Parts: sequence; C-alpha cells; structure tokens
Amino acid sequence: MTDYAKLWETVKGNVTFIVISVLIIAAVYLAAFGLEKLIEKKCNMRFNSERTKVNRLVVIALFSALSAVLMFFEFPVWFAPSFYELDFSEIPALVGAFMFGPTAGVAIEGIKILLKIVLKGTTTAFVGDFANFIIGCAMVVPASAVYFTKKSRKSALVGMITGGLFMTLAGSFMNGFYLLPKFSELFGLPMETIIAMGHKVNGSINSVFSLVALAVVPFNILKSVIVAVITLVLYKYISNLIKGQHISVKNS
Repeated sequence: MTDYAKLWETVKGNVTFIVISVLIIAAVYLAAFGLEKLIEKKCNMRFNSERTKVNRLVVIALFSALSAVLMFFEFPVWFAPSFYELDFSEIPALVGAFMFGPTAGVAIEGIKILLKIVLKGTTTAFVGDFANFIIGCAMVVPASAVYFTKKSRKSALVGMITGGLFMTLAGSFMNGFYLLPKFSELFGLPMETIIAMGHKVNGSINSVFSLVALAVVPFNILKSVIVAVITLVLYKYISNLIKGQHISVKNS
C-alpha cells in the first residue's frame, strides 16, 4: 500500500469514527431527553423550568469541572490490560443527574470529556474518551430516570443497580463490537497484541470474547459498585442539595 493510500485509510477511519461518535452521542442525549419527558408526564413535574435554569447551568459547570479533575486520578486493575483504568468521574455526573435529570447527567459526562481532552489530551486516539462518555451515560441516565419515579434512598439504590447493569451491558457490547476494534485501528495496535496484553494478566484470555468476559465485564461491575457505594455514603449529605434543586411541579 502506498503512503497516499495509507494516509487516505487513516483519514477515512478518523472521519468515520467522528461521524459515528456524533450520531451515538446525539442518540444518547435524545434518549435522556425522551426519558425526562416521560417522567414529567408521569410524575407531574418539569425538569427545566425558568426557576431552575441558572442553578442547573451552575451545577452542570461545577460538576463537569469536578468530574474532569477526577479523571486525572486513574487506578489500574489487576485483572485487565493497562489501558483499562478506574476513575470515579461518574460520581458528580450521577449526583447532577439526581438533582436535575438525565440530560444534566449527559451534559456533565460530555463536558468533562472535553475538559479532560483540553487539559490532558488523549492516550487512546480518543476511543477511550468516547468509551468513558458512553459507558458513563449508560449508568447515569437509567439510574437518574429510576430515581425520579419516586425520589428516595431506596429508589436511588434501585436506580444505581439498574444503571450498573446497563453500564456492564453497554460496556460489553460496545467494547466487543466497536471500541476494541476501533482502538486497534486508530491506535495502530493489532488486535492480537491487545489480546496478548489481556492474556498476560489472565491466562484464560485468548480472544476478544474472553477479553470482554474476563476483563471488561468485571471492570464495569467493579466501577459501578464503587460509584454506587460512594454515592450512597454521600447520599445523606447531598440529599439536601437534591431536595433543594427546585424542580417545579406543573399546575393541574
């Protein structure tokens, strides 16, 4: 393959990744927006009233910045390749979503990624950053949607369990069918090398399926459990913030 052909393939791969990423991000936001409308209708409330717009923008800005800072503190896990590292940036996004609804959580997840890229750049050809956004939203959106059906500590717990399941399913599906192959393509790392990195930490990993099953699945379960536990521990301290977010009730 000529240098021109290689350059064309690289450009085409990058453009394709950008287009697909934008479409998926739009779909995530529309799903969150749709859930809010359903909750508004069912629970007789409004998420984005005139009274809450300023508070909502301030909280989204502050929690996005906090989430971006938390992304700088990453921790390797013993059962997965080195490019899988835990961070707890979903905690502010989850609290923000509990205060102002699923679309606020999506906004925090998106802005934190932009801030992280500006401040730190990317080490995964943007694939890891995109994965963090999608998998974070997979927890935050359903968790907050469940919470708003009946705001209580119990519904928060049920919501986070639901969100953890969605995170694990989304992480498994996206990694197996899109993220890992795209990371291999854009980062220039053969899939065989990625699998070998997994095999080095777990001898049972010898394929994409086993990498997902033995590394990605436990990684997302562990992350969702830690995020849920910390949020629940903080719940009594943040509940006043949540109760004071002034989501308005529609006049009957």
